[in-house]
Amino acid sequence: MRKKRTACLLLLPLFAAAALSLLACGSVLAQSLGVIPAFGLEEPTLDYYRDALTSPAFHSALLVSLRVALLSALAAALLGTVLCAALVRVCRARGAMVSLIRLPILVPHTVTALFAILLLSQTGLVSRCAWALGLIDDPGQFPQLLFTPGCGGTILAYLWKEVPFVAYFTLALMAGVSATLGEAAENLGASPLRSFLTVTLPLSLPAVSQAFLIIFLFAFGGYELPLLLGATVPKALPVYAHLAYMHPDLRQRPAAMALYGVILLLSAAMAALYGLLTRRLLRKIGGGR
Repeated sequence: MRKKRTACLLLLPLFAAAALSLLACGSVLAQSLGVIPAFGLEEPTLDYYRDALTSPAFHSALLVSLRVALLSALAAALLGTVLCAALVRVCRARGAMVSLIRLPILVPHTVTALFAILLLSQTGLVSRCAWALGLIDDPGQFPQLLFTPGCGGTILAYLWKEVPFVAYFTLALMAGVSATLGEAAENLGASPLRSFLTVTLPLSLPAVSQAFLIIFLFAFGGYELPLLLGATVPKALPVYAHLAYMHPDLRQRPAAMALYGVILLLSAAMAALYGLLTRRLLRKIGGGR
């Protein structure tokens, strides 16, 4: 009984944070339906969602966010898996090398955006080095990666952070599989490449899939990098929603909350999918039923 009481006390901060998050989500959904008594809005309606979902600006912003999230997640999952496999192959599943790849994960996104501007802009370090080496005749010839509708700079900034995340997230599982079933396959005559492709990688895919969903969800709802590195038009959906939220006419607040409601509902769907994949992973490694 005492242990249960201690566990409940230790979990109180988590319960408090969860309660605040649920309260905030409920407030967003209520306001997105037009229920803001302080502004004289008391009748719930779906008109704000209808207006948002039929707006061309919303469609453009949604496509930008989906493109950034999908390309970032796919490329990070692929490159992170390759990096993880390389670490496992050279027996670097722990130690200084792992600590090194953790560093980009710890860097805030605003600092990452500053790094990207200093390195990848047409007046940045990379373009000046290319000019000094004679690879280009003028720094202005360096490809425009930042502030473009294609969001190349935003995607590259996400990759710098998320490729190490995928590798670190998958490392323990892939190292364990490689050290047991992978080595068994090699002892039975399989080449290291065949052992990886037919044994280690398939058994590691649930963890890679989870990392992919985490990155997709985070990039889809991310605000800092699209704001600092993205194009002026079209904007990513979180940036578009924030600008709508800052409208001086407070009676337009439900329209902004409808945008946040769309982001919230899509994020909840992705979180549910993440939960399903987690349970599947636990069943596959024998840790759950």
